[in-house]
Amino acid sequence: MNPLIAGSLGSDKPRLKMSEKLDFKKSLDSYKAKHGEFRILDVPPMNYLMCDGHGDPNSSPMYAETLSALYPVAYKLKFASKQELDRDYAVPPLEGLWWAEDMTSFTTDRDKSKWDWTMMLFVPDWISQEHFEAAVKKVGAKTPPSRLSDVRLESLSEGRCVQTLHIGSFDNEAPLLARMHEEFIRGNGFKMNGKHHEIYFSDFRKVAQEQLRTMLRQPISLATT
Repeated sequence: MNPLIAGSLGSDKPRLKMSEKLDFKKSLDSYKAKHGEFRILDVPPMNYLMCDGHGDPNSSPMYAETLSALYPVAYKLKFASKQELDRDYAVPPLEGLWWAEDMTSFTTDRDKSKWDWTMMLFVPDWISQEHFEAAVKKVGAKTPPSRLSDVRLESLSEGRCVQTLHIGSFDNEAPLLARMHEEFIRGNGFKMNGKHHEIYFSDFRKVAQEQLRTMLRQPISLATT
């Protein structure tokens, strides 16, 4: 096995006391990754607010409209959890699933206009479908975001994954992704099995490009001979 492998099969259940504000970036094992290390882990099923789209996130109006719909629902759920269930938490970082008809576009020409995506915000498992529907209703009561009806609550099951931490501009991810896909995954007897997954630990509006922290995850399975 590659010496950069770090394994973890531990529990991903957060621990908290009632009335304690939970930060999932610190409590969930699946949010842990190190720069310069490819880590294999089993990611449990997780619930997300999701909204799909297509195109370059830097120029697509659909992308901005998607975030404008996701975040109000996420905050309504957070406030409801605190007020009704006495379980407070910080709204988790933005995440995205990315794919294209030709997956080499992620590591070669980086033509983002060809990309499909699902933007996501993690939701703790004590939030029910009824909580979600009530939050959507509250968000839509005044001036509803244009894509509010496209937001859904859905479980994502990725299973065995490899992940690492990228530091720097989004446009500089290609060399690291090429290493992950070609050297690490194939070189250790695996194949890609699912969509490329990114978790954005930094706010790109406030953090310099060279200091952005993005977790890169790829679901994998054993390659067959």
